[in-house]
Amino acid sequence: MRNGLVCLAAAAALAGCGLDGEEPTPLTDREAVQSGSRFETPTVVGDLFATGRPTGPDGEGGSLPVNKYLWRASLQTLEFLPLASTDPFSGVIVTDWSNSAQTPDERFKVTAYITDYKLEARSLRVAVYREVKSGDGAWAPADVSDATPRRLEDAILTRARQLRVAELEADG
Repeated sequence: MRNGLVCLAAAAALAGCGLDGEEPTPLTDREAVQSGSRFETPTVVGDLFATGRPTGPDGEGGSLPVNKYLWRASLQTLEFLPLASTDPFSGVIVTDWSNSAQTPDERFKVTAYITDYKLEARSLRVAVYREVKSGDGAWAPADVSDATPRRLEDAILTRARQLRVAELEADG
């Protein structure tokens, strides 16, 4: 229980870390897909994710099994962590290790897996990794509460549903 509270406190503290007033760089579709930088987040651009159904780069076929709402919601929910890599074609978002000023001897990393084009709970899996600094300064793996990834999944799913509802209302 204590580890879960510490994880949530660290996540909340990290959420306060901003971009220091820097604006994201506009990207082309190809750059957005290939980018893994925090400032060049692969936002949903062009018609790459226009339908939420699997489509290939040419708009045909079924080679992109990533739900556009889950993708956007995952990026938005995890934006308080620096991104290490993103791949919308495989549906994987990996953050880099990050810690907060309040807990400098503890750091976290998150990986989100979007496994289907459907907006369903089973289409999303989140893994949270935690390390603590030992007395000699080395980072060592530490336990993470089972509730922590579930809370992140719930936050992502809630945001994805909000994005879907907003789009339906705008079209509507």
